[in-house]
Amino acid sequence: MRDRRLLTNMAYRLLGSVSEAEDAVQEAYVRWYSIPEDRRGEVRSPTAWLVTALSRICMDVLGSARRRRVRYIGEWLPEPVSPSAMWTSLSGDRDTGDPAELVALEESLDVALLVVLETMTPAERVVFVLHEVFGYRFADIGDIVGRSTGACRQLASSARRRLRQGGRRQVGRGDHARVVAAFREAWQTGDTEELVAVLDPAATAVVDGGGRVSAPHAPVRGAEEVAAVFAAVHRKVPGLVMETVAVGARQGLVARDGEGLVVAAIALECDGRRVRRLWVMRDPAKLTTWRRGPGGRRRPG
Repeated sequence: MRDRRLLTNMAYRLLGSVSEAEDAVQEAYVRWYSIPEDRRGEVRSPTAWLVTALSRICMDVLGSARRRRVRYIGEWLPEPVSPSAMWTSLSGDRDTGDPAELVALEESLDVALLVVLETMTPAERVVFVLHEVFGYRFADIGDIVGRSTGACRQLASSARRRLRQGGRRQVGRGDHARVVAAFREAWQTGDTEELVAVLDPAATAVVDGGGRVSAPHAPVRGAEEVAAVFAAVHRKVPGLVMETVAVGARQGLVARDGEGLVVAAIALECDGRRVRRLWVMRDPAKLTTWRRGPGGRRRPG
């Protein structure tokens, strides 16, 4: 189970999708058990074998995913993970591993980071995740991706450059939580001016409806435009309940309808005073981890 948890954590960061990550892990195990038992016994590190197989599977998936997302309806966002996902350290299981490593794992669930990872080539993403998040050496990564150690270093450097260009900002958790609370309070009033006051003038909102529910097909830009969208939601769905919870690595919001069903998960990025970016997941297919109880059981409703 420890290997499965490691592999699922790794696959999710490589693919940005819980369902695709679970499928990739399952495929890695299928390949493992397809090897004759006597040959499996000769493998010195089954964990290393599985990591190698999984990384190569994910590279293939990433290549095909790029082609699929060209045809995607509207904006594609990585799937935000809820605290009920038991394979993450967010679930409260902190009995294993170094505390510093757990913090690094949690931070790598940040939706803002996952969005930037989507801009990377498959090779860049695999090298970055294995080295920066899971601490693998470039020499070992080279064996996995079929590149030289020097080439892996260059891929990691290119990936870090993309991160810098992505403009991702990190602020203290306390400041972040205060801004999220201020946005939630403003949204609950439905007042456009109050919403504008907590938004950066150049704020951007990206909504992923997956073609299944209503959502803007392009990013909404500017404080007034973003505020108008959220104010309109408040008017159209007056019974909507907003809760402050961890969305990925940081505090965010979930919206529940009158029956208590999660209809949106919202990740926010701020500058310590105002909201700069919002990523809103509306696609029901990407909200499955929000509709499960502990251990992956689906919640009623």
